[in-house]
Amino acid sequence: MTTLSEGKKAPLFKGKNQNGESISLSDFKGKNIILYFYPQDDTPTCTVQACNLRDHFDILTKKGFVVIGVSPDQVDKHKKFETKHTLPFILLADPELSIIEKYGVWGEKSMYGKKYMGLIRTTFLIDDKGIIKKIFSKPKSKEHAQEILETWNQK
Repeated sequence: MTTLSEGKKAPLFKGKNQNGESISLSDFKGKNIILYFYPQDDTPTCTVQACNLRDHFDILTKKGFVVIGVSPDQVDKHKKFETKHTLPFILLADPELSIIEKYGVWGEKSMYGKKYMGLIRTTFLIDDKGIIKKIFSKPKSKEHAQEILETWNQK
């Protein structure tokens, strides 16, 4: 569970996108950001979430959002995921867990009674001033874009 909270400054980060280009939070100064963390490319729930954001990408960008997905996967795996599902947004590779740990989304998980460490699916809405406006600690993968838009429209 993240120790970050709404109303606080979003931690700065830098990483490589699916094209191997260096991307940092400061590149998007003055823009609203959907920063979503997901466990792994091409797994069922992660694919559903990415495709939901893809299918609503035009609406999200018209609302002024930049969409950035982060997972521990490597750059080449992100490229395959982007190509396979025609994803129009940035995917950051974080195999060293540097961004993931800054945002506090690496922690204990449980599956079939077994405990293990892994990425905890979380989304941060960051406003144009770099302030965390909303944290989705349990995003609804099938309806994620809709829940983002509903939340943002209430602010």
